[in-house]
Amino acid sequence: MSLIEQAAKRLEELRRAGAALPDASPSQAIPEAAAQARQEHVPTPEALVRELGTRQTQPAPLEAPRARIGGGPAQPQAREFGPGGKPKVSVEINLARLKELGFVTPDAPQSQIADEFRVLKRPILRNAQGRSAAPIRNGNLVLVTSSLQGEGKTFTAVNLAISMAMEYDNTVLLVDGDVAHPALPDLLGLPQSPGLLDLLIRDDLDIGDALLQTNIEKLTVLPAGSRHRRATELLASERMALLLRELASRYPDRMIIFDSPPLLATTEARVISTHMGQIIVVVAADSTAQHTVRQALATIENCEVVMMMLNKAAKTDVGTYYGYPADDELR
Repeated sequence: MSLIEQAAKRLEELRRAGAALPDASPSQAIPEAAAQARQEHVPTPEALVRELGTRQTQPAPLEAPRARIGGGPAQPQAREFGPGGKPKVSVEINLARLKELGFVTPDAPQSQIADEFRVLKRPILRNAQGRSAAPIRNGNLVLVTSSLQGEGKTFTAVNLAISMAMEYDNTVLLVDGDVAHPALPDLLGLPQSPGLLDLLIRDDLDIGDALLQTNIEKLTVLPAGSRHRRATELLASERMALLLRELASRYPDRMIIFDSPPLLATTEARVISTHMGQIIVVVAADSTAQHTVRQALATIENCEVVMMMLNKAAKTDVGTYYGYPADDELR
């Protein structure tokens, strides 16, 4: 079948389908289309289909993302746009709920818990800003972990992140590194969205696509993301190291707080710890055995600064000067 016969056959098929064709008559359209096809070395029927497709295709309207807030019903959230004009979800954290659970909140800066985390964050910030005795590599990458489950690592990571976000000179990225059992979605009301592991396996995902803006000024969250059977290997990969370098260097004033799995429960915390500049090991008072803590500390490699925080202590003198009760417990 000749080129013109093919074009005529295709034009007839398009007319029967009800497609809108160019204004020229069939006798004019076929020779002109065939001549153009010879010049461009493209078959006439495909050229016409592309032209018609361009005329008829309309962009689909974008739908605003929805997020679960503080365990309540899903509500439409405002979208912010990150690099390349891509949408970024904004999450409204239920601050009243956090306050009831004993967390630091920006609307209650004068409290026992707020003062306790001021004490904790000060040396961490000093190390990150290069004001310690010796420079610390990756000082703004801070891992919060524990020996075992239930010692309060997530409680500590969230409070530390919010407390640092209240600083005048710092922004904070809170990363859910507990990829097997992420706790931040329920606690902060985060939507199901791409996160840390997705950034490690997807080439089409930009960092800005996975970050979640919050209603706490200067606080951004990176969820754990989709579960993966080779999560440990992904966290140990060179791609993870590159991601951390980009996160740490993108904004010079950014502190990055990782909520990680317990050191003795999985190997993932040990892998993540190799990239960190500072590590906070949370120890439950009157609960965690000394030999357990020693065993956990022995798993940490290649980190210059390892601190320990006693959690769930019955008494503390921090904040008593301002009249706060001295018998408040950390959680």
